[in-house]
Formats: sequence, structure tokens, C-alpha cells
Amino acid sequence: MKTLEIILIALVAIEHVYILVLEMFLWTTPKVIKIFGLKSKTFAEETKTLAANQGLYNGFLAAGLFWSLYTKDISVSLFFIICVCVAALYGAYSTKSNRILIVQGTPAFLALAVILARMFLKS
Repeated sequence: MKTLEIILIALVAIEHVYILVLEMFLWTTPKVIKIFGLKSKTFAEETKTLAANQGLYNGFLAAGLFWSLYTKDISVSLFFIICVCVAALYGAYSTKSNRILIVQGTPAFLALAVILARMFLKS
């Protein structure tokens, strides 16, 4: 794997570990309520279980990305980066917030571009 590809994949994986922590463990804190633009502490408490579920899925994305770095398998990297890109697109669409697309999507789309470039330049 090339250095830029490794850095971008690792950045996306670390970002998703961070999201996991926010959604699974810190959802009802004032900082996270502000970050996610939640209506209130009460709303955060009511949606805590849903957020934890989302966090778990973000953890699976991170695990897959770290696994792809460990195995150095470009097809595994490609699969999980595409999953993150789709999640960013859907998150932006479903929440009507471009912030998700920028924060979550930008590193993933950059990683996707680097992976695809390497795949096509190699063949």
C-alpha cells in the first residue's frame, strides 16, 4: 500500500472510532448534544439506545478499515471505504446536513480516489 493511501484509510478508521465513542458512550453529554445538534438533553436520553447502535456500526467500519491495513488487501480497503462514502451520502441526505458529507465524507472520498487511482494505474 502506498503511504498516502495508508494515511487516508487510517484517518477514516480513527474518525469512525471517534464517532463510536461519541455515539456509544458520550451521547448525552453537553459536548455531543452540541456536536450533533440534538434538541435537548431529554431527546439525547430518549435516543441513547439508537445512537449506541449507530456507534456500533461505525466501530465495524473502523474495524474493517484497520483490518484492510493489516492485510494490505486493496479490495477490503475499497469495500469499507465505499461503505463509509455511502454512509456519508445517506447521512447528509437523511439529516439534510452537508456537515456530515464534509466531515465524514471528505476523507473517505479522498481515500476512495487514491485507492481507485492505484488500482487503475497498476493495471
